[in-house]
Amino acid sequence: MKFDDLDAKMRVYETAHDICVMPEIYMVARIDGRSFTRLTKEIHKFKAPFDEVFRDYMIETMKHLMNCGFKVIYGYTESDEISLLFELQENTFSRKHRKYNSVLAGEASAKFSTLLGSVGAFDCRLCELPNAKLVVDYFRWRNEDAFRNALNAHCYWTLRQDGFSKVAATKRIERISVADKNELLFTYGINFNELPNWQKRGIGIYWAEVEKEGYNPKTKEKTSVKRNSLKVDYDLPMKDQYDLFIMDIIQKDQTNHAK
Repeated sequence: MKFDDLDAKMRVYETAHDICVMPEIYMVARIDGRSFTRLTKEIHKFKAPFDEVFRDYMIETMKHLMNCGFKVIYGYTESDEISLLFELQENTFSRKHRKYNSVLAGEASAKFSTLLGSVGAFDCRLCELPNAKLVVDYFRWRNEDAFRNALNAHCYWTLRQDGFSKVAATKRIERISVADKNELLFTYGINFNELPNWQKRGIGIYWAEVEKEGYNPKTKEKTSVKRNSLKVDYDLPMKDQYDLFIMDIIQKDQTNHAK
């Protein structure tokens, strides 16, 4: 059998179950660390509950994902996960699920492992969201998850440092209200509201226009040019204000494509 005939015959088995995201559907990719609890607490022993070095590794990984060939308009990270919102008109790889999932997981794993100096692996899933309101809801969901995780983590690790076992610390904060968790931290001299916002709300990255100085060798004069650059936001808004923030990013994308 000729190679071309063999290639056509076998290619069917590789692509038979390809699923593509339909046009005009928003895409959000969620990239999650695989077995990161063991990686960060046992193998590398980052500080608990939050470590700025680990945070910066996640930020650099997200920047890499936003610059590796996809049209991403917003990135968000909390804990060991990254969420990416693509332009509505994004059409890389003809919007095939398997390509986004495999390429993004691979790129994230490679970048993070390079920063870490050992293997750190990610998986990826693609969410299809049919309207802008659901995109807002998605990021509100992850933002609220960041708050919940931060409160639980600070309570748990405060108790662990006070001599509680893993089981005892978990049981102590199980099924108690947000107010009670805040009160628990307060008894240890910790005001949760005063902790860094990036721990409670996660971190956003988006494109912003910045002015950069240049030099014109012909006129020998300094010049000023405006360019799009990635901005890291450690102080994201909360609740309804965060909804408006995400909707503004979506609307700017729509306006840019309408021009």
